[in-house]
Amino acid sequence: MLPRLTTAFAAVCALIVAGCASTPTPGPFAPAARPPVILISIDGFRWDYLQRGVTPTLNALVAEGASGPMRPSFPSVTFPNHYTLVTGKHPDHHGIVSNAMVDAELGRFALDVPEAVTDRRWWDQAEPIWVTAEKAGLVTGTMFWPGSEAAIGGVRPTYWTRFDQSLPGDARVDQVLAWLDLPPPERPALATLYFDIVDTAGHENGPDAAGTVEALASVDASIARLIAGLKARGLEDDAVLVIVSDHGMAATSPERVIQLDDLVDPEALRIVYTGAVTFLDPVPGREAEVETALVGRHPHAECWRKADIPARFVLGSNPRVAAIVCSPEVGWLIATRARPVTRSGGAHGYDNAAPEMRALFIAHGPGVARGIRVGDLDSVDVQPLLGRLLGLAVPPGDGRAGDTAAALID
Repeated sequence: MLPRLTTAFAAVCALIVAGCASTPTPGPFAPAARPPVILISIDGFRWDYLQRGVTPTLNALVAEGASGPMRPSFPSVTFPNHYTLVTGKHPDHHGIVSNAMVDAELGRFALDVPEAVTDRRWWDQAEPIWVTAEKAGLVTGTMFWPGSEAAIGGVRPTYWTRFDQSLPGDARVDQVLAWLDLPPPERPALATLYFDIVDTAGHENGPDAAGTVEALASVDASIARLIAGLKARGLEDDAVLVIVSDHGMAATSPERVIQLDDLVDPEALRIVYTGAVTFLDPVPGREAEVETALVGRHPHAECWRKADIPARFVLGSNPRVAAIVCSPEVGWLIATRARPVTRSGGAHGYDNAAPEMRALFIAHGPGVARGIRVGDLDSVDVQPLLGRLLGLAVPPGDGRAGDTAAALID
């Protein structure tokens, strides 16, 4: 187990911000009685993974709580969707439009570049739920979450950790439990918990492989550990769990690859991001050539100028969106011969309406309806739900509180 954060260390981690508390949003609890909320992300957990027979803990939470398949934002990739979940805004509106992107002032962003991930300027176009909570005087803790390593709007979670992929799931659970062991004034009202092994296994093996099933069972066991820890602390019936994923996963193959080299001179392109969705900019002076070659329908893909991306994707107005965006058919990948696809496995980033991209949503605990299936869920709906559970007036976004109203007991 990770060592418990001391009060002194918490003070170092915290950035104290003066401000007035928001007017509480009506909900099932008086402010003083509100239970802690634990927001859990299982990266890459496709909704129908619940049917694999290896997730008894999650399936019990479904039976006892509110749940449903959830539509991610486009592009259906990790960083944009994790930020959507906590801001209630689509990527075009919160600014994290891809796992890799270019900003005219800030340069290049990529999820494996610490200098970018920790730079608040990338994240300041929207306010995540932990910032809203901290500004209202609540204590928060993030056991990994995209954006939580930056002082967004000058505010950090009270407790936060730098992402370490090697940290086992059980150790991540134990850190959240350690925060809940703190005296009430220091205990988080909101904590996040993040698991990445299901996504990693899905990429390496594909969504139907034994390795992915093993990862599902491992995460389910870690969540069982969390519930057992809550029970041991007398919190089993006093904590709300909101369990989500950022996207699903689709099977891919080196046989299903669209080579950009066959469509346009690769020297005319600056590729920002490629795979199950592609962002690219023409080299200056070659814009007409690239647009003529790429914009429109192709076998197994379609490309648009950013201004012409279909409205249902809610993408194209943010300056960080590349000049041309291409979306392949589910199961196909876009590559170049200089950056080839070399393995069979899985990918995401596809059309967010595709069944393979459907994400997970489960809510369980006091104030949550029992055995309810919630329909037409979108990832932008999670932040308003969190606001109501925490009694916070959250910044307006693209989600609607009414979309998750069935999940709560009035």
